[in-house]
Amino acid sequence: MNDFAKVLRRNATDAERRLWSRLRNRQLGGFRFRRQRSIGPYICDFVCLSARVVVELDGSQHIEDTAYDARRDAILKANGFRVLRFWNADVMARVDAVLETIFEALHDEEMEGRF
Repeated sequence: MNDFAKVLRRNATDAERRLWSRLRNRQLGGFRFRRQRSIGPYICDFVCLSARVVVELDGSQHIEDTAYDARRDAILKANGFRVLRFWNADVMARVDAVLETIFEALHDEEMEGRF
């Protein structure tokens, strides 16, 4: 699985590269993200382990794979992760809005953990 994750990192989409350039090195609120990280049987595009937030970027192939994505998300959620999905086109056109949504989710998780 780790070898496949390395291949995915080397062959990142434009949207993945764009988002990673803004998530890496704790640029978003000091939270550490990892890319193409395996969680159970799945490789997630981006994950913040401390906040238990998974960020998935979807291309057009996901239009036909909604049932698979729903099962995958349900398993990740059952394991305590919050899953955020964005279309590649949204990342390319509105990366700041995507980052704001991720930032809010990170802080929602942080607040939930305090109570």
